[in-house]
Amino acid sequence: MAEKPAASRTPVRSRTPGTVIALLAALLVTVVLLVAGSPSPLRALRAFFGGPFSNIYYLGNMLDGAGLLLIAGLGVGLAFRAGVFNLGGDGQIYISGLVAAIVCLAIPEAPAAAGIVLATGSAVLVGALLAGVCGLFKYLWDTDELITSFLISAALVPTVSFLIAGPLRNQQSNLLTTVRIAERFRLLRILPPSNLNLALFAALLLAPAAYFLLYHTVRGYELRITGLNREFARYGGIAVGAYTVVPMAISGGLHGLTGAFAVLGTHHAAIEGFTFGLGWNAIAVALIGRNHPLLLVPAALVFAYMEAGSKAAMLHTEFSFELASIIQAVIFFMITAQVALPRLRPRLRRPETAA
Repeated sequence: MAEKPAASRTPVRSRTPGTVIALLAALLVTVVLLVAGSPSPLRALRAFFGGPFSNIYYLGNMLDGAGLLLIAGLGVGLAFRAGVFNLGGDGQIYISGLVAAIVCLAIPEAPAAAGIVLATGSAVLVGALLAGVCGLFKYLWDTDELITSFLISAALVPTVSFLIAGPLRNQQSNLLTTVRIAERFRLLRILPPSNLNLALFAALLLAPAAYFLLYHTVRGYELRITGLNREFARYGGIAVGAYTVVPMAISGGLHGLTGAFAVLGTHHAAIEGFTFGLGWNAIAVALIGRNHPLLLVPAALVFAYMEAGSKAAMLHTEFSFELASIIQAVIFFMITAQVALPRLRPRLRRPETAA
């Protein structure tokens, strides 16, 4: 019997050290930049490592960011598991948050529960439609959903910014923002004065729910098989088209939920640029957590901690680099290299074998 290829014998757990290496590399680059670029290296390092835990405000904001990252990361990971790629998360979060704000402003006297449900549902629907359309294009015409989702998002971001800074702007505010939503529609705050709210608990409930769906239901099994090998899934009688459109729609819906929670729970208004690259950070979280719903919980916490530490270092030490973006870039680079290098090695060794 022929020996199985090395890639098929490699257990999934063997990929974990690569993820740890990526995080350590990001951490090392961050430390080097803090030491080299800060006028007070020790103070910068202290702010980076201890800043997120220095008071309730920083801690709560870090946990709030982790909750939003977790929900968006679940959206990214679910699509990846199905073998489709949603790169439009940032635009989907942005426009969904604006839709949630518009709905709340349109019904200021509605009962609290009805307003929250309607705003959240509208945001989820908008995100699901935007991503689902990309999945539909993939199914009908084999259009690359990676490209379409990215291009639609790239068009949405400046459009939403224009609406917030122009027709929908709150003229009484110095910020580029819509009018703040009524207090009855705001999610309950935890650890005030931080932004932490009930969205974190919703995120922590969604993670095991996604795990159960993927690993303990027939639909989840079919989704994973489709993601691993679409041709095998088709020959096995699985409706591959459905697992192209539906996972994209669910992914967009989760991004829409993230946008709704960002407005209803964190900002209480649609502020220009309020996503701050949240959709892209969610991709980093999904890569760190290997698209596993339960592993995304610690991945979101770790990334939120590093992001909060970088902001604390910039705030307290006059450090000018955007460390959060650098951390994201290092994680992307290291994990992408880990996936790509094993595939390149056989090609690189071919000339030596021939010789």
